[in-house]
Amino acid sequence: MATILTVDDSRAVRTIVSKQVKDLGFEVDEAEDGVLGLAKLAECQFDLVILDVTMPNMDGPTMLGKMRDSGNTTPVIMLTSESKRSIIAGAMKSGITDYILKPFKPEELRNKILSVLQGAGGGAEDVVASSMPGGAPAAGVAAGASPARDPGAKQFVDVMVVDDMENVHKRLRGMVPAHLSMNGFTSAQSALASAREKVYRVILVDTEIPDVNSTVLAQQIKVLQPHAAFVALALRTTAPEQTKDLKSQGFSEVLYKPFTQDHVDDFMVQYFDNQDFLTSEDNLLKVAPFVGKPERLERYFGRLSQLFPAVLNKVAAACYEEIILDLGSVPTQGDRLPKLLVSVAGQAKEVGMSMSVVGAPDIQKVLASFEETKNIKYFASIQEARAGAA
Repeated sequence: MATILTVDDSRAVRTIVSKQVKDLGFEVDEAEDGVLGLAKLAECQFDLVILDVTMPNMDGPTMLGKMRDSGNTTPVIMLTSESKRSIIAGAMKSGITDYILKPFKPEELRNKILSVLQGAGGGAEDVVASSMPGGAPAAGVAAGASPARDPGAKQFVDVMVVDDMENVHKRLRGMVPAHLSMNGFTSAQSALASAREKVYRVILVDTEIPDVNSTVLAQQIKVLQPHAAFVALALRTTAPEQTKDLKSQGFSEVLYKPFTQDHVDDFMVQYFDNQDFLTSEDNLLKVAPFVGKPERLERYFGRLSQLFPAVLNKVAAACYEEIILDLGSVPTQGDRLPKLLVSVAGQAKEVGMSMSVVGAPDIQKVLASFEETKNIKYFASIQEARAGAA
Protein backbone atom coordinates (compact mmCIF):
# COMPACT_ATOMS: atom_id res chain seq x y z
CA MET A 1 0.00 0.00 0.00
CA ALA A 2 1.35 3.39 -0.99
CA THR A 3 2.14 5.94 1.72
CA ILE A 4 1.81 9.65 0.94
CA LEU A 5 3.17 12.70 2.79
CA THR A 6 1.25 15.98 2.53
CA VAL A 7 3.21 19.12 3.47
CA ASP A 8 1.15 22.29 3.81
CA ASP A 9 0.88 25.00 6.47
CA SER A 10 -2.91 25.09 6.03
CA ARG A 11 -4.71 22.58 8.23
CA ALA A 12 -7.75 22.82 5.95
CA VAL A 13 -5.71 21.84 2.88
CA ARG A 14 -4.00 18.98 4.75
CA THR A 15 -7.41 17.70 5.83
CA ILE A 16 -8.73 17.76 2.25
CA VAL A 17 -5.64 16.02 0.88
CA SER A 18 -5.64 13.39 3.64
CA LYS A 19 -9.30 12.56 3.05
CA GLN A 20 -8.76 12.05 -0.69
CA VAL A 21 -5.69 9.89 -0.06
CA LYS A 22 -7.55 7.72 2.45
CA ASP A 23 -10.53 7.42 0.11
CA LEU A 24 -8.14 5.91 -2.45
CA GLY A 25 -7.06 3.35 0.11
CA PHE A 26 -3.58 4.75 0.76
CA GLU A 27 -1.86 5.72 4.00
CA VAL A 28 -1.11 9.38 4.69
CA ASP A 29 1.11 11.44 7.01
CA GLU A 30 1.20 15.23 7.46
CA ALA A 31 3.73 18.01 8.03
CA GLU A 32 3.12 21.73 8.54
CA ASP A 33 6.18 23.12 6.74
CA GLY A 34 9.33 22.14 4.87
CA VAL A 35 11.42 21.65 8.01
CA LEU A 36 8.96 19.13 9.44
CA GLY A 37 8.51 17.60 6.00
CA LEU A 38 12.22 16.84 5.71
CA ALA A 39 12.16 15.38 9.21
CA LYS A 40 9.34 13.04 8.18
CA LEU A 41 11.27 11.97 5.09
CA ALA A 42 14.30 11.20 7.26
CA GLU A 43 12.17 8.94 9.47
CA CYS A 44 10.08 7.09 6.87
CA GLN A 45 10.00 6.17 3.21
CA PHE A 46 7.12 7.63 1.21
CA ASP A 47 5.84 6.84 -2.28
CA LEU A 48 4.68 10.40 -2.98
CA VAL A 49 4.97 13.89 -1.47
CA ILE A 50 2.20 16.47 -2.00
CA LEU A 51 4.00 19.76 -1.35
CA ASP A 52 2.71 23.33 -0.95
CA VAL A 53 4.74 26.22 -2.39
CA THR A 54 4.28 28.98 0.19
CA MET A 55 4.93 28.00 3.83
CA PRO A 56 6.66 29.60 6.84
CA ASN A 57 10.03 28.32 8.17
CA MET A 58 10.80 26.52 4.89
CA ASP A 59 8.78 26.83 1.69
CA GLY A 60 8.06 24.09 -0.83
CA PRO A 61 10.74 24.90 -3.44
CA THR A 62 13.42 25.00 -0.72
CA MET A 63 12.31 21.66 0.69
CA LEU A 64 12.22 20.18 -2.79
CA GLY A 65 15.74 21.40 -3.49
CA LYS A 66 17.06 19.89 -0.25
CA MET A 67 15.32 16.60 -1.07
CA ARG A 68 16.96 16.37 -4.47
CA ASP A 69 20.37 17.53 -3.15
CA SER A 70 20.29 14.69 -0.62
CA GLY A 71 19.49 12.14 -3.33
CA ASN A 72 15.82 11.71 -2.38
CA THR A 73 13.95 10.99 -5.63
CA THR A 74 10.45 10.56 -4.17
CA PRO A 75 7.85 11.83 -6.70
CA VAL A 76 6.43 15.25 -5.81
CA ILE A 77 3.13 16.89 -6.73
CA MET A 78 3.34 20.60 -5.97
CA LEU A 79 0.30 22.61 -4.80
CA THR A 80 0.45 26.26 -5.77
CA SER A 81 -1.86 29.25 -5.98
CA GLU A 82 0.68 30.89 -8.29
CA SER A 83 0.86 29.89 -11.95
CA LYS A 84 3.73 32.17 -12.89
CA ARG A 85 6.04 30.48 -15.35
CA SER A 86 9.09 31.24 -13.19
CA ILE A 87 7.70 29.35 -10.20
CA ILE A 88 6.47 26.32 -12.11
CA ALA A 89 9.50 26.12 -14.39
CA GLY A 90 11.83 26.37 -11.40
CA ALA A 91 9.99 23.57 -9.62
CA MET A 92 10.13 21.41 -12.73
CA LYS A 93 13.87 21.87 -12.98
CA SER A 94 14.13 20.69 -9.36
CA GLY A 95 12.22 17.56 -10.29
CA ILE A 96 8.51 17.79 -9.53
CA THR A 97 6.40 15.16 -11.25
CA ASP A 98 3.28 17.31 -11.57
CA TYR A 99 1.55 20.30 -10.03
CA ILE A 100 -1.99 21.40 -9.12
CA LEU A 101 -3.27 24.96 -9.04
CA LYS A 102 -5.28 26.00 -5.98
CA PRO A 103 -8.17 25.89 -5.50
CA PHE A 104 -8.40 22.35 -6.86
CA LYS A 105 -11.20 19.84 -7.20
CA PRO A 106 -10.95 16.58 -5.21
CA GLU A 107 -11.25 14.47 -8.36
CA GLU A 108 -8.33 16.35 -9.93
CA LEU A 109 -6.17 15.56 -6.92
CA ARG A 110 -7.18 11.89 -6.95
CA ASN A 111 -6.46 11.57 -10.67
CA LYS A 112 -3.02 13.10 -10.32
CA ILE A 113 -2.14 10.90 -7.34
CA LEU A 114 -3.15 7.80 -9.28
CA SER A 115 -1.32 9.04 -12.36
CA VAL A 116 1.96 9.49 -10.48
CA LEU A 117 1.73 6.23 -8.54
CA GLN A 118 0.79 4.17 -11.56
CA GLY A 119 3.59 5.70 -13.56
CA ALA A 120 6.05 4.99 -10.75
CA GLY A 121 4.70 1.53 -9.95
CA GLY A 122 4.02 2.73 -6.43
CA GLY A 123 1.04 0.66 -5.34
CA ALA A 124 -1.77 2.14 -7.44
CA GLU A 125 -2.23 -1.25 -9.08
CA ASP A 126 -4.55 -2.06 -6.22
CA VAL A 127 -7.00 0.63 -7.32
CA VAL A 128 -9.65 -0.74 -9.67
CA ALA A 129 -10.50 1.19 -12.80
CA SER A 130 -14.06 1.77 -11.64
CA SER A 131 -12.77 3.98 -8.81
CA MET A 132 -11.69 6.55 -11.40
CA PRO A 133 -14.08 8.84 -13.31
CA GLY A 134 -15.80 6.87 -16.04
CA GLY A 135 -13.87 3.72 -15.16
CA ALA A 136 -11.00 5.00 -17.31
CA PRO A 137 -7.32 5.23 -16.41
CA ALA A 138 -6.36 8.31 -14.47
CA ALA A 139 -5.56 11.38 -16.54
CA GLY A 140 -2.10 11.18 -17.96
CA VAL A 141 -1.72 7.38 -17.79
CA ALA A 142 -1.76 5.36 -20.98
CA ALA A 143 -2.65 1.69 -20.85
CA GLY A 144 0.51 -0.36 -20.48
CA ALA A 145 2.79 2.67 -20.38
CA SER A 146 3.68 5.55 -18.12
CA PRO A 147 3.89 9.13 -19.36
CA ALA A 148 7.33 10.36 -20.31
CA ARG A 149 8.82 12.69 -17.70
CA ASP A 150 11.72 14.94 -18.48
CA PRO A 151 10.28 18.24 -17.25
CA GLY A 152 13.57 19.95 -16.53
CA ALA A 153 14.23 20.58 -20.20
CA LYS A 154 10.69 21.60 -21.12
CA GLN A 155 9.53 25.11 -21.87
CA PHE A 156 6.35 26.33 -20.14
CA VAL A 157 3.68 27.81 -22.45
CA ASP A 158 0.32 29.22 -21.35
CA VAL A 159 -1.93 28.21 -24.26
CA MET A 160 -1.95 25.65 -27.07
CA VAL A 161 -4.49 26.12 -29.86
CA VAL A 162 -5.20 23.29 -32.31
CA ASP A 163 -7.31 24.45 -35.25
CA ASP A 164 -6.82 23.88 -38.98
CA MET A 165 -7.74 27.51 -39.77
CA GLU A 166 -4.89 29.96 -39.27
CA ASN A 167 -7.24 32.91 -38.86
CA VAL A 168 -8.57 31.33 -35.65
CA HIS A 169 -5.08 31.52 -34.14
CA LYS A 170 -4.58 35.11 -35.26
CA ARG A 171 -7.97 36.18 -33.97
CA LEU A 172 -7.51 34.60 -30.55
CA ARG A 173 -3.93 35.87 -30.23
CA GLY A 174 -5.22 39.40 -30.72
CA MET A 175 -7.86 39.01 -28.00
CA VAL A 176 -5.77 37.59 -25.14
CA PRO A 177 -3.28 39.67 -23.11
CA ALA A 178 0.16 40.02 -24.65
CA HIS A 179 1.93 38.68 -21.53
CA LEU A 180 0.42 35.22 -22.09
CA SER A 181 2.38 32.87 -24.36
CA MET A 182 0.45 30.96 -27.04
CA ASN A 183 1.43 28.33 -29.60
CA GLY A 184 -0.92 27.47 -32.48
CA PHE A 185 -1.02 24.33 -34.63
CA THR A 186 -3.04 23.48 -37.72
CA SER A 187 -2.45 19.71 -37.65
CA ALA A 188 -2.74 16.94 -35.10
CA GLN A 189 0.80 15.75 -35.77
CA SER A 190 2.41 19.11 -35.01
CA ALA A 191 0.30 19.53 -31.87
CA LEU A 192 1.31 16.10 -30.56
CA ALA A 193 4.97 16.78 -31.32
CA SER A 194 4.85 20.03 -29.34
CA ALA A 195 3.00 18.34 -26.46
CA ARG A 196 5.98 16.00 -26.12
CA GLU A 197 8.43 18.88 -25.96
CA LYS A 198 6.71 21.60 -23.91
CA VAL A 199 4.41 22.05 -20.93
CA TYR A 200 1.05 23.77 -21.49
CA ARG A 201 -1.43 25.14 -19.01
CA VAL A 202 -4.57 25.28 -21.22
CA ILE A 203 -5.12 23.39 -24.49
CA LEU A 204 -7.87 24.38 -26.93
CA VAL A 205 -8.87 21.82 -29.56
CA ASP A 206 -11.24 22.53 -32.45
CA THR A 207 -14.08 20.02 -32.72
CA GLU A 208 -14.16 20.11 -36.55
CA ILE A 209 -10.70 19.34 -37.94
CA PRO A 210 -10.76 17.53 -41.32
CA ASP A 211 -9.88 13.82 -41.05
CA VAL A 212 -9.26 14.15 -37.29
CA ASN A 213 -11.32 12.83 -34.38
CA SER A 214 -10.93 15.78 -32.02
CA THR A 215 -11.99 13.82 -28.94
CA VAL A 216 -9.35 11.16 -29.60
CA LEU A 217 -6.75 13.86 -30.33
CA ALA A 218 -7.53 15.58 -27.03
CA GLN A 219 -7.15 12.25 -25.21
CA GLN A 220 -3.79 11.64 -26.89
CA ILE A 221 -2.53 15.08 -25.91
CA LYS A 222 -3.85 14.58 -22.38
CA VAL A 223 -1.55 11.60 -21.94
CA LEU A 224 1.38 13.95 -22.61
CA GLN A 225 -0.12 16.92 -20.77
CA PRO A 226 -1.98 15.44 -17.76
CA HIS A 227 -1.96 18.71 -15.81
CA ALA A 228 -3.50 20.89 -18.55
CA ALA A 229 -7.10 22.05 -18.84
CA PHE A 230 -8.75 21.01 -22.13
CA VAL A 231 -11.19 23.40 -23.80
CA ALA A 232 -13.24 22.65 -26.92
CA LEU A 233 -13.37 25.19 -29.76
CA ALA A 234 -16.77 24.84 -31.43
CA LEU A 235 -19.18 26.64 -33.72
CA ARG A 236 -22.29 27.35 -31.69
CA THR A 237 -25.40 25.48 -32.85
CA THR A 238 -29.02 25.49 -31.77
CA ALA A 239 -28.63 22.14 -30.01
CA PRO A 240 -29.61 22.72 -26.36
CA GLU A 241 -27.26 20.02 -25.09
CA GLN A 242 -24.20 21.10 -27.11
CA THR A 243 -22.07 22.26 -24.16
CA LYS A 244 -23.08 19.26 -22.05
CA ASP A 245 -22.24 16.85 -24.88
CA LEU A 246 -18.78 18.35 -25.38
CA LYS A 247 -18.04 18.24 -21.66
CA SER A 248 -19.06 14.57 -21.61
CA GLN A 249 -16.30 13.97 -24.18
CA GLY A 250 -13.66 15.11 -21.69
CA PHE A 251 -13.49 18.86 -22.26
CA SER A 252 -13.66 21.05 -19.16
CA GLU A 253 -15.23 23.99 -21.00
CA VAL A 254 -16.25 25.24 -24.45
CA LEU A 255 -15.15 28.43 -26.21
CA TYR A 256 -17.53 29.17 -29.06
CA LYS A 257 -16.67 30.62 -32.46
CA PRO A 258 -16.79 33.27 -33.77
CA PHE A 259 -15.06 34.71 -30.69
CA THR A 260 -16.37 37.73 -28.88
CA GLN A 261 -14.23 39.77 -26.50
CA ASP A 262 -16.67 39.13 -23.65
CA HIS A 263 -16.43 35.36 -24.08
CA VAL A 264 -12.64 35.46 -24.35
CA ASP A 265 -12.48 37.64 -21.24
CA ASP A 266 -14.63 35.12 -19.37
CA PHE A 267 -12.27 32.39 -20.53
CA MET A 268 -9.32 34.41 -19.23
CA VAL A 269 -10.93 34.91 -15.84
CA GLN A 270 -11.66 31.20 -15.51
CA TYR A 271 -8.21 29.90 -16.43
CA PHE A 272 -5.76 32.74 -15.90
CA ASP A 273 -6.95 35.83 -14.07
CA ASN A 274 -7.24 34.15 -10.68
CA GLN A 275 -3.51 33.46 -10.83
CA ASP A 276 -2.05 36.13 -13.13
CA PHE A 277 -4.23 39.14 -12.40
CA LEU A 278 -2.68 39.63 -8.97
CA THR A 279 0.46 37.70 -8.05
CA SER A 280 2.54 37.63 -4.89
CA GLU A 281 6.11 36.73 -4.09
CA ASP A 282 6.91 37.03 -0.40
CA ASN A 283 5.46 40.46 0.50
CA LEU A 284 5.65 41.86 -3.05
CA LEU A 285 2.27 42.03 -4.79
CA LYS A 286 2.16 42.70 -8.53
CA VAL A 287 -0.87 43.83 -10.52
CA ALA A 288 -1.11 42.70 -14.15
CA PRO A 289 -1.34 45.50 -16.73
CA PHE A 290 -4.75 46.45 -18.07
CA VAL A 291 -5.42 45.10 -21.56
CA GLY A 292 -8.66 45.96 -23.30
CA LYS A 293 -11.09 48.70 -24.16
CA PRO A 294 -11.68 51.62 -21.73
CA GLU A 295 -15.21 50.43 -21.04
CA ARG A 296 -13.77 47.28 -19.44
CA LEU A 297 -11.91 49.22 -16.72
CA GLU A 298 -14.76 48.71 -14.26
CA ARG A 299 -14.43 44.95 -14.59
CA TYR A 300 -10.63 45.18 -14.29
CA PHE A 301 -10.77 47.00 -10.95
CA GLY A 302 -13.63 44.80 -9.80
CA ARG A 303 -11.52 41.68 -10.30
CA LEU A 304 -8.67 43.25 -8.33
CA SER A 305 -11.00 44.07 -5.46
CA GLN A 306 -12.15 40.45 -5.32
CA LEU A 307 -8.62 39.02 -5.33
CA PHE A 308 -6.88 41.24 -2.78
CA PRO A 309 -8.37 39.86 0.49
CA ALA A 310 -7.08 36.30 0.00
CA VAL A 311 -3.63 37.48 -1.13
CA LEU A 312 -3.31 39.86 1.83
CA ASN A 313 -4.26 37.10 4.25
CA LYS A 314 -1.58 34.84 2.74
CA VAL A 315 1.10 37.52 3.14
CA ALA A 316 -0.01 38.26 6.69
CA ALA A 317 0.06 34.55 7.55
CA ALA A 318 3.74 34.53 6.55
CA CYS A 319 4.33 37.21 9.25
CA TYR A 320 5.23 40.12 7.00
CA GLU A 321 4.61 43.56 8.50
CA GLU A 322 4.39 45.44 5.22
CA ILE A 323 3.23 44.81 1.68
CA ILE A 324 4.84 46.38 -1.36
CA LEU A 325 2.23 46.86 -4.04
CA ASP A 326 3.71 47.11 -7.55
CA LEU A 327 1.06 48.77 -9.70
CA GLY A 328 3.23 49.00 -12.80
CA SER A 329 1.22 51.13 -15.22
CA VAL A 330 -2.27 50.65 -13.83
CA PRO A 331 -4.76 53.11 -15.43
CA THR A 332 -5.12 56.27 -13.37
CA GLN A 333 -8.20 57.80 -14.98
CA GLY A 334 -11.05 58.66 -12.63
CA ASP A 335 -11.25 57.63 -8.99
CA ARG A 336 -11.14 53.84 -9.39
CA LEU A 337 -7.48 53.50 -8.42
CA PRO A 338 -7.70 55.73 -5.28
CA LYS A 339 -10.77 53.81 -4.11
CA LEU A 340 -8.98 50.52 -4.62
CA LEU A 341 -5.88 51.70 -2.75
CA VAL A 342 -7.92 53.01 0.18
CA SER A 343 -9.67 49.64 0.40
CA VAL A 344 -6.43 47.63 0.17
CA ALA A 345 -4.66 49.82 2.72
CA GLY A 346 -7.59 49.35 5.12
CA GLN A 347 -7.59 45.57 4.64
CA ALA A 348 -3.82 45.43 5.18
CA LYS A 349 -4.15 47.46 8.39
CA GLU A 350 -6.81 45.07 9.70
CA VAL A 351 -4.33 42.19 9.53
CA GLY A 352 -1.46 44.23 11.01
CA MET A 353 0.38 45.33 7.86
CA SER A 354 1.30 48.69 6.33
CA MET A 355 1.47 49.35 2.59
CA SER A 356 3.89 50.95 0.16
CA VAL A 357 3.10 51.57 -3.51
CA VAL A 358 5.42 51.30 -6.51
CA GLY A 359 4.42 52.49 -9.95
CA ALA A 360 4.67 55.00 -12.77
CA PRO A 361 4.99 58.74 -11.95
CA ASP A 362 1.30 59.25 -12.78
CA ILE A 363 0.41 57.08 -9.79
CA GLN A 364 2.31 59.40 -7.44
CA LYS A 365 0.25 62.31 -8.79
CA VAL A 366 -2.98 60.39 -8.19
CA LEU A 367 -1.98 59.59 -4.61
CA ALA A 368 -1.20 63.24 -3.89
CA SER A 369 -4.45 64.51 -5.42
CA PHE A 370 -6.82 62.66 -3.09
CA GLU A 371 -7.08 63.34 0.63
CA GLU A 372 -7.62 59.65 1.39
CA THR A 373 -4.45 58.49 -0.38
CA LYS A 374 -1.95 61.33 0.06
CA ASN A 375 -0.29 59.63 3.06
CA ILE A 376 0.28 56.29 1.29
CA LYS A 377 4.03 55.77 0.80
CA TYR A 378 5.09 55.90 -2.85
CA PHE A 379 8.37 54.71 -4.39
CA ALA A 380 9.58 54.79 -7.97
CA SER A 381 11.08 51.28 -7.82
CA ILE A 382 10.82 48.04 -5.88
CA GLN A 383 14.41 48.44 -4.71
CA GLU A 384 13.61 51.85 -3.20
CA ALA A 385 10.51 50.45 -1.52
CA ARG A 386 12.49 47.59 0.06
CA ALA A 387 15.13 50.02 1.24
CA GLY A 388 12.46 52.28 2.70
CA ALA A 389 10.90 49.36 4.57
CA ALA A 390 14.29 48.36 5.96
